[in-house]
Amino acid sequence: MPRPRSHPLLSKGSARCRRGRARAGRLPGLRGTAAVFTSLTALAATSLVAVPSVAVPLSAACVLNRTDAHHSEGVDTWNRSYPRPTRALDAVLIFLSFPDAAPLATPAELAADHFPATSRFYERASYGRFRLRAHPRPEWIEMPRPSTAYVIERDWDAEHRAAYLRDAMTEADARIDFSRYDIVYFVADPDAPGVDSDATKVVNLERPLHVDGTDVHRIVTVFERHPPDRLVLAHETGHVFDLPDLYHRPSDGKGDWDTYVGDWDLMGSQFGLAPDLFGWHKWKLGWLGTRQVACVRGPGATRLTLEPLGAGPATDTGPGGDGWSGGRWNGGWWSGTGGAATGAARGRAGGRAVPAAGGRAIPAAGPMAVPAAGPEAVPATDPGAGGAGGPGVGAAAVSAAGPAVFGSGGGTKLAVVPTGPDSALGFEARGPVGNDASVCSQGILVYRIRSGTESGDGPIEVVDAHPHTEACWGDSVYPPLADAPVDLGETFTVPGERVRLEVEGRTASGAWTVKIVTG
Repeated sequence: MPRPRSHPLLSKGSARCRRGRARAGRLPGLRGTAAVFTSLTALAATSLVAVPSVAVPLSAACVLNRTDAHHSEGVDTWNRSYPRPTRALDAVLIFLSFPDAAPLATPAELAADHFPATSRFYERASYGRFRLRAHPRPEWIEMPRPSTAYVIERDWDAEHRAAYLRDAMTEADARIDFSRYDIVYFVADPDAPGVDSDATKVVNLERPLHVDGTDVHRIVTVFERHPPDRLVLAHETGHVFDLPDLYHRPSDGKGDWDTYVGDWDLMGSQFGLAPDLFGWHKWKLGWLGTRQVACVRGPGATRLTLEPLGAGPATDTGPGGDGWSGGRWNGGWWSGTGGAATGAARGRAGGRAVPAAGGRAIPAAGPMAVPAAGPEAVPATDPGAGGAGGPGVGAAAVSAAGPAVFGSGGGTKLAVVPTGPDSALGFEARGPVGNDASVCSQGILVYRIRSGTESGDGPIEVVDAHPHTEACWGDSVYPPLADAPVDLGETFTVPGERVRLEVEGRTASGAWTVKIVTG
Protein backbone atom coordinates (compact mmCIF):
# COMPACT_ATOMS: atom_id res chain seq x y z
CA MET A 1 0.00 0.00 0.00
CA PRO A 2 1.68 3.30 -1.06
CA ARG A 3 2.41 6.06 1.38
CA PRO A 4 0.59 9.42 1.02
CA ARG A 5 2.44 12.23 -0.70
CA SER A 6 1.85 15.33 -2.76
CA HIS A 7 1.44 14.91 -6.50
CA PRO A 8 3.58 17.60 -8.19
CA LEU A 9 1.65 17.19 -11.43
CA LEU A 10 -1.84 17.63 -10.06
CA SER A 11 -3.75 20.81 -10.76
CA LYS A 12 -3.80 23.40 -8.00
CA GLY A 13 -6.02 22.49 -5.11
CA SER A 14 -5.19 18.77 -5.04
CA ALA A 15 -3.21 18.24 -1.87
CA ARG A 16 -2.16 14.66 -2.40
CA CYS A 17 -2.23 11.72 -4.73
CA ARG A 18 -2.31 8.07 -3.90
CA ARG A 19 -0.36 6.91 -6.91
CA GLY A 20 -1.60 3.41 -6.29
CA ARG A 21 -4.68 2.40 -4.43
CA ALA A 22 -4.73 0.59 -1.15
CA ARG A 23 -4.50 -3.12 -1.85
CA ALA A 24 -7.44 -5.11 -0.71
CA GLY A 25 -7.01 -6.99 2.54
CA ARG A 26 -7.88 -10.57 3.37
CA LEU A 27 -10.20 -11.58 6.16
CA PRO A 28 -12.10 -14.65 7.37
CA GLY A 29 -15.87 -14.77 7.37
CA LEU A 30 -17.49 -12.27 9.68
CA ARG A 31 -20.47 -14.11 11.12
CA GLY A 32 -19.59 -15.98 14.31
CA THR A 33 -17.60 -15.30 17.44
CA ALA A 34 -15.23 -12.42 18.05
CA ALA A 35 -12.37 -14.87 17.86
CA VAL A 36 -13.05 -15.34 14.15
CA PHE A 37 -12.36 -11.66 13.56
CA THR A 38 -9.21 -11.47 15.60
CA SER A 39 -7.69 -14.50 13.87
CA LEU A 40 -7.49 -12.93 10.44
CA THR A 41 -4.16 -12.20 8.81
CA ALA A 42 -3.07 -8.91 7.33
CA LEU A 43 -2.25 -10.22 3.88
CA ALA A 44 -2.55 -8.08 0.78
CA ALA A 45 -5.10 -8.88 -1.88
CA THR A 46 -2.37 -10.25 -4.11
CA SER A 47 -2.16 -13.31 -1.89
CA LEU A 48 -5.84 -14.23 -2.00
CA VAL A 49 -6.36 -17.77 -3.29
CA ALA A 50 -8.38 -17.99 -6.49
CA VAL A 51 -11.85 -19.48 -6.19
CA PRO A 52 -12.76 -22.44 -8.46
CA SER A 53 -14.56 -21.41 -11.61
CA VAL A 54 -16.68 -23.06 -14.23
CA ALA A 55 -14.28 -24.51 -16.79
CA VAL A 56 -15.21 -23.73 -20.36
CA PRO A 57 -13.08 -25.22 -23.16
CA LEU A 58 -11.77 -22.27 -25.15
CA SER A 59 -9.04 -22.93 -27.67
CA ALA A 60 -8.53 -19.58 -29.39
CA ALA A 61 -4.85 -18.68 -29.45
CA CYS A 62 -5.44 -15.24 -27.94
CA VAL A 63 -7.47 -16.33 -24.92
CA LEU A 64 -5.02 -16.40 -21.99
CA ASN A 65 -5.90 -18.86 -19.24
CA ARG A 66 -6.69 -17.58 -15.76
CA THR A 67 -3.95 -18.53 -13.31
CA ASP A 68 -3.60 -18.66 -9.53
CA ALA A 69 -2.32 -15.06 -9.56
CA HIS A 70 -4.77 -12.87 -7.68
CA HIS A 71 -6.83 -10.79 -10.12
CA SER A 72 -5.29 -12.80 -12.96
CA GLU A 73 -5.64 -11.26 -16.41
CA GLY A 74 -6.68 -14.63 -17.83
CA VAL A 75 -9.99 -14.53 -19.70
CA ASP A 76 -10.80 -18.19 -20.35
CA THR A 77 -13.12 -18.45 -17.32
CA TRP A 78 -14.78 -16.10 -14.85
CA ASN A 79 -13.93 -16.28 -11.14
CA ARG A 80 -17.38 -16.91 -9.74
CA SER A 81 -16.64 -15.39 -6.33
CA TYR A 82 -16.86 -12.01 -8.08
CA PRO A 83 -20.03 -10.48 -9.54
CA ARG A 84 -19.66 -10.13 -13.30
CA PRO A 85 -20.80 -6.64 -14.36
CA THR A 86 -22.89 -7.68 -17.35
CA ARG A 87 -26.18 -6.75 -15.72
CA ALA A 88 -27.48 -4.14 -13.29
CA LEU A 89 -25.93 -4.47 -9.83
CA ASP A 90 -27.20 -2.84 -6.66
CA ALA A 91 -24.81 -1.25 -4.18
CA VAL A 92 -25.62 -0.03 -0.68
CA LEU A 93 -23.72 2.86 0.89
CA ILE A 94 -23.74 2.63 4.69
CA PHE A 95 -22.51 5.70 6.56
CA LEU A 96 -20.68 5.13 9.84
CA SER A 97 -20.22 7.76 12.55
CA PHE A 98 -18.34 7.55 15.84
CA PRO A 99 -19.07 8.68 19.39
CA ASP A 100 -15.95 10.89 19.49
CA ALA A 101 -17.08 13.17 16.63
CA ALA A 102 -20.25 14.78 15.35
CA PRO A 103 -20.40 14.47 11.53
CA LEU A 104 -19.97 17.75 9.66
CA ALA A 105 -21.39 16.37 6.39
CA THR A 106 -24.66 14.61 5.74
CA PRO A 107 -24.90 11.11 4.23
CA ALA A 108 -26.44 12.68 1.12
CA GLU A 109 -23.43 14.97 0.68
CA LEU A 110 -20.97 12.11 1.00
CA ALA A 111 -23.01 9.97 -1.39
CA ALA A 112 -22.85 12.78 -3.94
CA ASP A 113 -19.04 12.70 -3.70
CA HIS A 114 -19.08 9.32 -5.46
CA PHE A 115 -22.39 8.97 -7.27
CA PRO A 116 -23.49 9.35 -9.97
CA ALA A 117 -19.84 9.81 -11.09
CA THR A 118 -18.93 6.18 -10.39
CA SER A 119 -22.02 4.85 -12.15
CA ARG A 120 -21.44 7.12 -15.13
CA PHE A 121 -17.87 5.91 -15.51
CA TYR A 122 -18.95 2.28 -15.68
CA GLU A 123 -21.92 2.87 -17.93
CA ARG A 124 -19.64 4.67 -20.40
CA ALA A 125 -16.92 2.03 -20.11
CA SER A 126 -19.38 -0.82 -20.67
CA TYR A 127 -21.20 0.87 -23.59
CA GLY A 128 -24.35 0.85 -21.48
CA ARG A 129 -24.21 -2.90 -20.84
CA PHE A 130 -23.62 -2.50 -17.10
CA ARG A 131 -25.41 -0.30 -14.58
CA LEU A 132 -24.21 0.26 -11.05
CA ARG A 133 -27.26 1.35 -9.04
CA ALA A 134 -26.35 3.10 -5.80
CA HIS A 135 -28.65 3.00 -2.78
CA PRO A 136 -27.26 5.41 -0.18
CA ARG A 137 -28.72 5.06 3.29
CA PRO A 138 -30.14 8.36 4.56
CA GLU A 139 -28.90 8.04 8.14
CA TRP A 140 -25.70 7.79 10.12
CA ILE A 141 -25.13 4.48 11.92
CA GLU A 142 -23.03 5.06 15.02
CA MET A 143 -20.19 2.68 15.83
CA PRO A 144 -19.90 1.49 19.45
CA ARG A 145 -16.32 2.72 19.91
CA PRO A 146 -14.42 5.98 19.20
CA SER A 147 -12.81 6.27 15.78
CA THR A 148 -9.36 6.28 17.35
CA ALA A 149 -9.98 2.85 18.90
CA TYR A 150 -9.79 1.16 15.49
CA VAL A 151 -6.32 2.52 14.61
CA ILE A 152 -7.37 3.05 10.98
CA GLU A 153 -4.35 3.46 8.74
CA ARG A 154 -2.98 2.58 5.33
CA ASP A 155 -1.30 -0.64 6.50
CA TRP A 156 -4.16 -1.60 8.78
CA ASP A 157 -3.35 -4.48 11.13
CA ALA A 158 -5.61 -7.52 11.17
CA GLU A 159 -6.89 -7.18 14.72
CA HIS A 160 -8.13 -3.61 14.40
CA ARG A 161 -9.52 -4.14 10.92
CA ALA A 162 -11.49 -7.15 12.15
CA ALA A 163 -12.86 -5.19 15.09
CA TYR A 164 -13.99 -2.40 12.78
CA LEU A 165 -15.79 -4.73 10.39
CA ARG A 166 -17.33 -6.78 13.18
CA ASP A 167 -18.78 -3.65 14.84
CA ALA A 168 -19.93 -2.18 11.52
CA MET A 169 -21.72 -5.36 10.45
CA THR A 170 -23.32 -5.80 13.85
CA GLU A 171 -24.70 -2.26 13.88
CA ALA A 172 -25.78 -2.28 10.22
CA ASP A 173 -27.37 -5.73 10.18
CA ALA A 174 -30.10 -4.60 12.57
CA ARG A 175 -31.28 -2.01 10.02
CA ILE A 176 -30.31 -3.26 6.57
CA ASP A 177 -31.39 -6.25 4.51
CA PHE A 178 -28.16 -7.23 2.79
CA SER A 179 -29.94 -9.71 0.53
CA ARG A 180 -31.06 -6.75 -1.60
CA TYR A 181 -27.53 -5.72 -2.59
CA ASP A 182 -24.63 -7.04 -4.66
CA ILE A 183 -21.99 -4.61 -3.36
CA VAL A 184 -21.45 -3.15 0.12
CA TYR A 185 -19.69 0.16 0.81
CA PHE A 186 -18.95 1.19 4.41
CA VAL A 187 -18.36 4.95 4.32
CA ALA A 188 -16.76 6.38 7.47
CA ASP A 189 -17.26 9.94 8.73
CA PRO A 190 -14.30 11.72 7.06
CA ASP A 191 -14.02 14.27 9.88
CA ALA A 192 -13.69 11.78 12.73
CA PRO A 193 -10.22 12.13 14.33
CA GLY A 194 -9.24 8.48 13.88
CA VAL A 195 -10.10 8.21 10.17
CA ASP A 196 -7.13 7.99 7.77
CA SER A 197 -8.12 9.07 4.28
CA ASP A 198 -5.42 6.83 2.78
CA ALA A 199 -6.89 3.63 4.21
CA THR A 200 -9.66 3.09 1.63
CA LYS A 201 -9.55 -0.49 0.35
CA VAL A 202 -11.52 -3.58 -0.60
CA VAL A 203 -11.48 -6.25 2.11
CA ASN A 204 -11.90 -9.77 0.69
CA LEU A 205 -13.42 -12.35 3.00
CA GLU A 206 -11.61 -15.68 3.08
CA ARG A 207 -14.95 -17.26 3.95
CA PRO A 208 -18.07 -15.41 2.77
CA LEU A 209 -20.33 -13.92 5.39
CA HIS A 210 -23.82 -15.44 5.26
CA VAL A 211 -26.29 -12.78 6.31
CA ASP A 212 -29.95 -12.21 5.46
CA GLY A 213 -29.92 -15.29 3.28
CA THR A 214 -27.07 -14.12 1.04
CA ASP A 215 -23.28 -14.43 0.94
CA VAL A 216 -21.14 -11.30 1.26
CA HIS A 217 -17.69 -12.02 -0.25
CA ARG A 218 -16.08 -8.60 0.15
CA ILE A 219 -16.67 -5.13 1.59
CA VAL A 220 -15.41 -1.79 0.31
CA THR A 221 -14.21 0.27 3.27
CA VAL A 222 -14.23 3.97 2.39
CA PHE A 223 -12.29 6.55 4.42
CA GLU A 224 -12.09 9.32 1.85
CA ARG A 225 -11.98 13.03 2.51
CA HIS A 226 -14.89 15.28 1.61
CA PRO A 227 -14.55 16.00 -1.27
CA PRO A 228 -12.58 12.85 -2.20
CA ASP A 229 -10.01 11.98 -4.85
CA ARG A 230 -11.85 11.80 -8.16
CA LEU A 231 -12.85 8.35 -9.36
CA VAL A 232 -11.38 6.73 -6.26
CA LEU A 233 -14.52 4.67 -5.67
CA ALA A 234 -14.59 3.63 -9.32
CA HIS A 235 -11.06 2.25 -8.86
CA GLU A 236 -12.00 0.32 -5.74
CA THR A 237 -15.13 -0.99 -7.45
CA GLY A 238 -12.88 -2.36 -10.19
CA HIS A 239 -11.38 -4.72 -7.60
CA VAL A 240 -14.90 -5.91 -6.79
CA PHE A 241 -15.00 -7.07 -10.43
CA ASP A 242 -11.65 -8.91 -10.20
CA LEU A 243 -9.53 -6.21 -11.84
CA PRO A 244 -5.93 -5.87 -10.61
CA ASP A 245 -3.92 -2.88 -9.46
CA LEU A 246 -1.83 -1.69 -12.40
CA TYR A 247 0.39 0.75 -10.53
CA HIS A 248 3.99 0.05 -9.64
CA ARG A 249 4.93 0.28 -5.97
CA PRO A 250 8.67 0.86 -5.54
CA SER A 251 10.19 -1.48 -2.98
CA ASP A 252 11.59 1.44 -1.00
CA GLY A 253 8.37 3.46 -1.25
CA LYS A 254 10.14 6.12 -3.31
CA GLY A 255 9.97 7.00 -6.98
CA ASP A 256 7.13 6.91 -9.49
CA TRP A 257 4.11 4.71 -8.97
CA ASP A 258 2.74 5.10 -12.51
CA THR A 259 5.51 3.58 -14.62
CA TYR A 260 3.48 0.55 -15.75
CA VAL A 261 0.47 2.15 -17.43
CA GLY A 262 0.60 5.90 -16.74
CA ASP A 263 -2.72 7.60 -17.48
CA TRP A 264 -4.12 4.75 -19.56
CA ASP A 265 -6.35 2.73 -17.18
CA LEU A 266 -8.30 3.56 -14.03
CA MET A 267 -6.70 0.61 -12.22
CA GLY A 268 -3.34 2.33 -12.60
CA SER A 269 -4.41 5.76 -11.38
CA GLN A 270 -7.72 7.42 -10.63
CA PHE A 271 -6.10 10.71 -11.67
CA GLY A 272 -5.28 9.61 -15.22
CA LEU A 273 -6.13 11.78 -18.21
CA ALA A 274 -7.38 8.68 -20.06
CA PRO A 275 -8.83 6.46 -17.31
CA ASP A 276 -11.06 4.26 -19.45
CA LEU A 277 -10.44 0.57 -18.91
CA PHE A 278 -8.18 -1.24 -21.33
CA GLY A 279 -9.91 -3.17 -24.07
CA TRP A 280 -8.52 -6.36 -22.52
CA HIS A 281 -10.36 -5.54 -19.28
CA LYS A 282 -13.56 -4.80 -21.18
CA TRP A 283 -13.25 -8.18 -22.88
CA LYS A 284 -12.65 -9.89 -19.53
CA LEU A 285 -15.69 -8.18 -17.99
CA GLY A 286 -17.97 -9.24 -20.85
CA TRP A 287 -18.43 -5.87 -22.55
CA LEU A 288 -16.96 -6.76 -25.95
CA GLY A 289 -18.51 -9.19 -28.38
CA THR A 290 -16.56 -11.95 -30.07
CA ARG A 291 -16.37 -9.99 -33.32
CA GLN A 292 -14.94 -6.96 -31.55
CA VAL A 293 -11.70 -8.71 -30.59
CA ALA A 294 -9.40 -9.69 -33.47
CA CYS A 295 -6.89 -12.44 -32.80
CA VAL A 296 -3.85 -11.95 -35.05
CA ARG A 297 -1.86 -15.15 -35.44
CA GLY A 298 0.58 -16.58 -37.93
CA PRO A 299 3.43 -14.80 -39.73
CA GLY A 300 2.65 -12.06 -42.23
CA ALA A 301 0.64 -8.84 -42.41
CA THR A 302 -2.90 -8.22 -41.18
CA ARG A 303 -4.92 -5.09 -41.87
CA LEU A 304 -7.57 -4.01 -39.37
CA THR A 305 -9.91 -1.13 -38.75
CA LEU A 306 -10.02 -0.27 -35.05
CA GLU A 307 -12.81 1.83 -33.62
CA PRO A 308 -11.89 4.23 -30.80
CA LEU A 309 -12.15 2.23 -27.59
CA GLY A 310 -14.38 4.80 -25.90
CA ALA A 311 -16.87 5.25 -28.75
CA GLY A 312 -20.30 3.96 -27.86
CA PRO A 313 -24.02 4.54 -28.46
CA ALA A 314 -25.50 7.87 -27.38
CA THR A 315 -28.71 6.61 -25.83
CA ASP A 316 -30.94 7.83 -23.03
CA THR A 317 -30.70 5.31 -20.22
CA GLY A 318 -34.15 6.15 -18.90
CA PRO A 319 -35.32 6.65 -15.33
CA GLY A 320 -32.65 5.66 -12.85
CA GLY A 321 -30.24 4.97 -15.70
CA ASP A 322 -27.47 6.99 -14.09
CA GLY A 323 -27.23 4.37 -11.38
CA TRP A 324 -28.64 6.77 -8.83
CA SER A 325 -31.75 5.74 -6.91
CA GLY A 326 -34.61 7.81 -8.27
CA GLY A 327 -32.31 9.82 -10.54
CA ARG A 328 -32.28 10.43 -14.27
CA TRP A 329 -29.36 11.10 -16.54
CA ASN A 330 -29.04 10.66 -20.30
CA GLY A 331 -26.20 9.17 -22.28
CA GLY A 332 -24.81 12.39 -23.71
CA TRP A 333 -21.33 11.33 -22.59
CA TRP A 334 -20.70 9.90 -26.04
CA SER A 335 -20.51 13.29 -27.74
CA GLY A 336 -17.14 14.69 -28.66
CA THR A 337 -15.73 12.03 -30.99
CA GLY A 338 -12.77 13.43 -32.89
CA GLY A 339 -10.95 16.71 -32.50
CA ALA A 340 -7.67 17.42 -30.80
CA ALA A 341 -7.19 16.21 -27.25
CA THR A 342 -7.73 18.97 -24.73
CA GLY A 343 -4.46 18.30 -22.96
CA ALA A 344 -2.23 18.51 -26.04
CA ALA A 345 -1.62 22.23 -25.86
CA ARG A 346 -0.33 21.84 -22.33
CA GLY A 347 2.53 19.49 -23.25
CA ARG A 348 5.97 21.04 -22.77
CA ALA A 349 8.72 21.11 -25.38
CA GLY A 350 9.56 17.60 -26.42
CA GLY A 351 5.96 16.41 -26.14
CA ARG A 352 3.96 15.58 -29.23
CA ALA A 353 0.98 17.58 -30.37
CA VAL A 354 -2.23 15.66 -31.00
CA PRO A 355 -3.53 15.88 -34.58
CA ALA A 356 -7.21 16.50 -35.14
CA ALA A 357 -9.32 13.49 -35.90
CA GLY A 358 -9.46 12.87 -39.59
CA GLY A 359 -6.37 12.24 -41.62
CA ARG A 360 -6.50 10.32 -44.87
CA ALA A 361 -10.01 8.96 -45.38
CA ILE A 362 -10.03 5.23 -46.01
CA PRO A 363 -13.18 3.14 -46.45
CA ALA A 364 -13.95 1.32 -43.23
CA ALA A 365 -13.08 -2.34 -43.21
CA GLY A 366 -16.09 -3.15 -41.06
CA PRO A 367 -16.16 -5.04 -37.82
CA MET A 368 -14.23 -8.00 -39.10
CA ALA A 369 -10.48 -8.11 -39.56
CA VAL A 370 -9.36 -7.98 -43.19
CA PRO A 371 -6.10 -9.96 -43.42
CA ALA A 372 -3.50 -9.45 -46.06
CA ALA A 373 -1.95 -12.53 -47.58
CA GLY A 374 -0.29 -14.55 -44.87
CA PRO A 375 -1.62 -14.64 -41.31
CA GLU A 376 -5.03 -15.42 -39.98
CA ALA A 377 -7.00 -12.70 -38.17
CA VAL A 378 -10.12 -14.08 -36.60
CA PRO A 379 -12.62 -12.98 -33.97
CA ALA A 380 -11.36 -14.14 -30.59
CA THR A 381 -13.37 -16.57 -28.54
CA ASP A 382 -15.72 -15.05 -25.97
CA PRO A 383 -14.05 -15.20 -22.55
CA GLY A 384 -15.89 -16.79 -19.68
CA ALA A 385 -18.90 -17.81 -21.72
CA GLY A 386 -21.35 -19.70 -19.61
CA GLY A 387 -19.32 -19.11 -16.45
CA ALA A 388 -20.91 -18.23 -13.15
CA GLY A 389 -21.66 -14.57 -12.65
CA GLY A 390 -23.54 -14.16 -15.89
CA PRO A 391 -23.20 -15.46 -19.45
CA GLY A 392 -20.49 -14.19 -21.69
CA VAL A 393 -21.15 -11.87 -24.59
CA GLY A 394 -21.59 -14.25 -27.46
CA ALA A 395 -21.74 -13.79 -31.18
CA ALA A 396 -25.49 -13.43 -30.99
CA ALA A 397 -24.99 -10.06 -29.34
CA VAL A 398 -23.76 -8.67 -32.66
CA SER A 399 -26.40 -9.94 -35.01
CA ALA A 400 -26.90 -9.19 -38.66
CA ALA A 401 -30.62 -9.24 -37.98
CA GLY A 402 -30.56 -5.91 -36.17
CA PRO A 403 -28.41 -3.01 -35.00
CA ALA A 404 -25.22 -3.80 -33.13
CA VAL A 405 -25.44 -3.73 -29.36
CA PHE A 406 -21.86 -2.66 -28.72
CA GLY A 407 -19.86 0.43 -29.61
CA SER A 408 -20.76 2.95 -32.25
CA GLY A 409 -20.99 0.27 -34.93
CA GLY A 410 -20.06 -3.05 -33.38
CA GLY A 411 -16.62 -2.79 -34.95
CA THR A 412 -13.29 -4.10 -33.74
CA LYS A 413 -12.12 -2.53 -30.47
CA LEU A 414 -9.12 -4.71 -29.64
CA ALA A 415 -6.47 -6.62 -31.57
CA VAL A 416 -4.46 -9.30 -29.76
CA VAL A 417 -1.19 -10.92 -30.77
CA PRO A 418 -0.23 -13.95 -28.63
CA THR A 419 3.41 -13.92 -27.54
CA GLY A 420 3.51 -16.92 -25.19
CA PRO A 421 1.36 -19.39 -23.24
CA ASP A 422 0.44 -16.71 -20.68
CA SER A 423 1.29 -13.49 -22.50
CA ALA A 424 0.02 -11.35 -25.35
CA LEU A 425 0.14 -7.88 -26.89
CA GLY A 426 -2.95 -5.68 -27.02
CA PHE A 427 -3.60 -2.98 -29.64
CA GLU A 428 -6.42 -0.45 -29.29
CA ALA A 429 -7.34 3.02 -30.53
CA ARG A 430 -7.44 5.70 -27.85
CA GLY A 431 -8.68 9.24 -28.33
CA PRO A 432 -10.80 12.02 -26.78
CA VAL A 433 -13.98 9.98 -26.50
CA GLY A 434 -16.08 8.86 -23.52
CA ASN A 435 -14.06 8.40 -20.33
CA ASP A 436 -10.94 9.50 -22.24
CA ALA A 437 -12.24 13.01 -23.02
CA SER A 438 -9.13 14.63 -21.49
CA VAL A 439 -6.58 12.31 -23.12
CA CYS A 440 -3.16 13.84 -23.78
CA SER A 441 -2.43 12.15 -27.12
CA GLN A 442 -4.31 9.83 -29.42
CA GLY A 443 -3.40 6.89 -31.60
CA ILE A 444 -2.93 3.15 -31.27
CA LEU A 445 -1.91 2.13 -27.76
CA VAL A 446 0.19 -1.01 -27.41
CA TYR A 447 0.51 -2.96 -24.17
CA ARG A 448 1.74 -6.27 -22.82
CA ILE A 449 -0.60 -8.64 -20.93
CA ARG A 450 0.63 -11.38 -18.57
CA SER A 451 -2.00 -13.62 -17.00
CA GLY A 452 0.44 -15.14 -14.50
CA THR A 453 1.54 -11.85 -12.97
CA GLU A 454 0.09 -10.74 -9.63
CA SER A 455 -1.97 -7.62 -9.07
CA GLY A 456 0.45 -4.75 -8.43
CA ASP A 457 3.40 -6.48 -10.12
CA GLY A 458 2.69 -5.32 -13.67
CA PRO A 459 0.13 -7.71 -15.21
CA ILE A 460 -0.30 -5.07 -17.92
CA GLU A 461 2.41 -2.69 -19.10
CA VAL A 462 2.05 0.01 -21.73
CA VAL A 463 4.72 -0.05 -24.44
CA ASP A 464 6.02 3.47 -25.11
CA ALA A 465 6.20 4.14 -28.85
CA HIS A 466 8.04 7.43 -28.13
CA PRO A 467 10.51 6.61 -25.35
CA HIS A 468 12.56 9.77 -25.87
CA THR A 469 9.73 12.28 -25.48
CA GLU A 470 7.21 13.24 -22.81
CA ALA A 471 3.95 15.17 -22.85
CA CYS A 472 1.37 17.00 -20.76
CA TRP A 473 3.52 18.03 -17.86
CA GLY A 474 1.35 19.48 -15.12
CA ASP A 475 -1.57 17.20 -16.00
CA SER A 476 -0.35 13.67 -16.73
CA VAL A 477 0.36 11.33 -13.81
CA TYR A 478 3.40 10.07 -15.75
CA PRO A 479 4.45 12.29 -18.70
CA PRO A 480 6.89 9.72 -20.18
CA LEU A 481 3.90 7.52 -21.12
CA ALA A 482 1.46 10.32 -21.96
CA ASP A 483 2.53 10.19 -25.63
CA ALA A 484 2.84 6.39 -25.78
CA PRO A 485 0.34 5.72 -28.64
CA VAL A 486 1.51 5.17 -32.21
CA ASP A 487 0.25 8.11 -34.25
CA LEU A 488 -1.09 8.46 -37.76
CA GLY A 489 1.57 7.65 -40.36
CA GLU A 490 3.98 6.12 -37.85
CA THR A 491 5.55 2.65 -37.82
CA PHE A 492 6.55 1.01 -34.54
CA THR A 493 8.32 -2.27 -33.83
CA VAL A 494 7.51 -3.67 -30.39
CA PRO A 495 10.78 -4.13 -28.44
CA GLY A 496 11.65 -7.76 -27.84
CA GLU A 497 8.95 -9.05 -30.19
CA ARG A 498 8.80 -9.79 -33.90
CA VAL A 499 5.75 -7.55 -34.22
CA ARG A 500 5.48 -4.31 -36.19
CA LEU A 501 2.57 -1.86 -36.22
CA GLU A 502 1.87 0.57 -39.04
CA VAL A 503 -0.87 3.19 -38.56
CA GLU A 504 -2.02 3.81 -42.09
CA GLY A 505 -5.02 6.13 -41.90
CA ARG A 506 -8.34 7.25 -40.45
CA THR A 507 -11.85 6.63 -41.70
CA ALA A 508 -14.56 9.22 -42.07
CA SER A 509 -16.09 7.98 -38.82
CA GLY A 510 -12.83 8.43 -36.90
CA ALA A 511 -11.72 4.78 -36.84
CA TRP A 512 -8.07 3.87 -37.38
CA THR A 513 -6.76 1.64 -40.16
CA VAL A 514 -3.66 -0.28 -39.16
CA LYS A 515 -1.39 -3.05 -40.37
CA ILE A 516 0.12 -5.52 -37.91
CA VAL A 517 3.07 -7.53 -39.19
CA THR A 518 4.19 -10.60 -37.25
CA GLY A 519 7.07 -13.01 -37.73
